[in-house]
Amino acid sequence: MNRSQTKLTQGIDWPIVGLYLALVIVGLMSIFAAEYRGDDNVWQNIIHLNKNYARQLMWFGISTVLASVIWLTDSKFFTATANLLYAGGILLLLLVLGIGKDVKGSHSWLVLGGFQFQPAELTKLCTNLALAKYLSSQETDFTKLRSRLIAAAIAVVPAGIIILQSETGLALVYFSFFLVMYREGLPGVLLVIAFSAIVLVLSALLVDNKVLFIIFTVITALVIYFSRREIKRNKSRLLLIVAIYGFCALFVMFVVPFTFTKVLKDYQVRRIEVMLGKENDPKATYNTRQSMIAIGSGGFWGKGYLKGTQTRYDFVPEQSTDFIFCTIGEDFGFFGSIIFIGIYVALLFRVIHVAERQRSTFTRVYAYGVASIVFFHVAINISMTIGLAPVIGIPLPLVSYGGSSLFSFTMLIFILLRLDADRQMVLR
Repeated sequence: MNRSQTKLTQGIDWPIVGLYLALVIVGLMSIFAAEYRGDDNVWQNIIHLNKNYARQLMWFGISTVLASVIWLTDSKFFTATANLLYAGGILLLLLVLGIGKDVKGSHSWLVLGGFQFQPAELTKLCTNLALAKYLSSQETDFTKLRSRLIAAAIAVVPAGIIILQSETGLALVYFSFFLVMYREGLPGVLLVIAFSAIVLVLSALLVDNKVLFIIFTVITALVIYFSRREIKRNKSRLLLIVAIYGFCALFVMFVVPFTFTKVLKDYQVRRIEVMLGKENDPKATYNTRQSMIAIGSGGFWGKGYLKGTQTRYDFVPEQSTDFIFCTIGEDFGFFGSIIFIGIYVALLFRVIHVAERQRSTFTRVYAYGVASIVFFHVAINISMTIGLAPVIGIPLPLVSYGGSSLFSFTMLIFILLRLDADRQMVLR
């Protein structure tokens, strides 16, 4: 490598690049395995873009150009345009509500010429940049309630618009930014409250309301009894206990039922009930059952590449997109799946390592945003395919078929690499 080439690649974090390429290659192989049939003319399909693997290869080529452009861009460009990009992302989401196209029950796609894409994927990047910009600002005091509410609004506003597009799965990913805020000083008690809310929702769905009310009453009575000495010294403690009791009772008896009858769509409710074992409708459980059969049939070592029967004969739905992990599980088994998940784990740890070596708050916050987004996508997608989460349509990063997803994760990762290359600078 000559001197000019060395200067061009100076500062790049090669482990992240290697892990990125490994995941993209696994994705191309898996999409090919899901679609390949013995009599296919592979080269003709690639030339004419007749198959998803051919189109994904084209998206990867465009992503390579996109990554190169990002690498050649000045790091200060991303801090200077963060708020503008965020505003542009919000406008795109609002535009979808007006002129968007319905695809598989989701009103979240824009069509430009012959190309369609999901602005919700791109807006993750814009939101991450805007949050990093806000939290790194000298005027932001994140110990203040006002600053925390503004940071929360940066994440919640796009999520709310995406929910209106009937794309609940992608909207959930935006709550990953609260992990970033926790790293930057958000009180741990808020995570406890969030976890408690999840427990309350599950309790409301699995336990009869009357029984739940009795349980809450007994628990509250016991807490008051064992805290009677503290209550005598501080009467406000009793008010706090009663207030928590009242909130929990109202939450499970009114808020949860209202959400499941008036807010969520019928198919979303059925998926949650299927996950919890409350419904056994063959139509509602088909996707998950076929997914689990495919993964389970791979055994420990797998059936071998291109030898999977569940995926090759189209038993598994959406096997190139949401259920791409089934192909990996069937062809390469438990052993291959663990290695595959290990690549994601290595990527997450490397991104966190990169985050912690930064002088700039902007880059640190942005890096933790990348890690949180990838973690949410991987955790929810794999849980979905093995029956631990409802089917909500979240792609597997860099592996699932789709130009919008591949572009967004490529930009997320290569902007991080660009910022990290200038880690001696303090960016705001």
